Amino acid sequence: MSKIRMTTPLVEMDGDEMTRILWQMIKDILILPFVDLHTEYYDLGLLSRNATADQITIDSALATRKYGVAVKCATITPNRQRMEEYPELTEMWKSPNGTIRSILDGTVFRAPITVPSIRPVVKNWVKPITIARHAYGDVYRSVDLRTDEPGECHLTFTGASGKKQTLLVQKVNGPAIWQGAHNTEASIRSFAKSCFQYAVDTRQDLWFSTKDTIAKIYDGEFRMVFEQEYENYREKFAELGITYFYTLIDDAVARVIRSEGGYIWACKNYDGDVMSDMVSTAFGSLAMMTSVLVAPDGTTEYEAAHGTVTRHYYKYLKGEKTSTNPIATIFAWSGALNKRGELDHLPELQAFAKALEKASLQTITDGIMTKDLVALVEPGLPAQAVDSEEFMQAIAERLQKLLS
Repeated sequence: MSKIRMTTPLVEMDGDEMTRILWQMIKDILILPFVDLHTEYYDLGLLSRNATADQITIDSALATRKYGVAVKCATITPNRQRMEEYPELTEMWKSPNGTIRSILDGTVFRAPITVPSIRPVVKNWVKPITIARHAYGDVYRSVDLRTDEPGECHLTFTGASGKKQTLLVQKVNGPAIWQGAHNTEASIRSFAKSCFQYAVDTRQDLWFSTKDTIAKIYDGEFRMVFEQEYENYREKFAELGITYFYTLIDDAVARVIRSEGGYIWACKNYDGDVMSDMVSTAFGSLAMMTSVLVAPDGTTEYEAAHGTVTRHYYKYLKGEKTSTNPIATIFAWSGALNKRGELDHLPELQAFAKALEKASLQTITDGIMTKDLVALVEPGLPAQAVDSEEFMQAIAERLQKLLS
């Protein structure tokens, strides 16, 4: 069987710990036997980032902008504990995801990977719910202050022209805590454009929710920008038979729980952070959740929604077999290969990507899966726990049959 050829590379960003081990296994067992893989490789492992003063992360993002498609392994964002684990670190380097998002000006779309044998906790959910998270600003770029005496706090903006605008935040009679958050009109508009374009690309309805009845200016700006951008997509939405819908965040939560799924739910930064974990857990597992970064110009980066699976990595270092779920990482590869095939007009590569996903889900449906999924399978259906390599070999067998 001849290998499928690629004409343009996709950007490959390697990562850390157990996901790095799975990364190589996926390539060796599920991709390289079938595809003449063409990538521009960047090692975003923590020590590599440290050795380059994090320049390699910037380089990988710029390469992604150049080639249009990337696939990323999970990476470590170091904290104090990690500084102790890795004494050679010279700095607590920033989140690679944050750096890449900032350079690409992208929006993160997270969606569960569903199989018939694992039903969501919310029984009326029969279609995936995609969370679109605005990954800039708000509490994640806020500044905090604690005061211990009576006084006043003011919010002041000094323009480039020298003009000042000042608001009284609050007058207090004793100790207090303060927080200043911001966002930019340009970032909000990029977020809105990415959401509408992704809805068109995936042919799904788009919901958006904030609390503009309370934060009339801050959240009101989000709502206004979305409504403005919708006008550029109104005709296309009508043509595709999809809709745009705005409601308050609390009403959205109630509607989501009552719905059957099958739409994109766009959320501000904090809301998206929380709701994506809620949705992934209700559908089954964070290990069954895709994460796609989409820039307004269409540049796309695929990865798993979960982290580096540290606990399993330490077992692996002791020589123990682990039953680590690779599904989200497999789907990151299939998503990137499918996108590369779409852009380069390579139907064989697209067909391979779809076959890889089908073989992966069929393996779980057949009752062969990693340990984390066994307890989630509906009663009476087959469920046998195997280690990661055995799981991938089972997928490879089914993939071979589908391709031949």
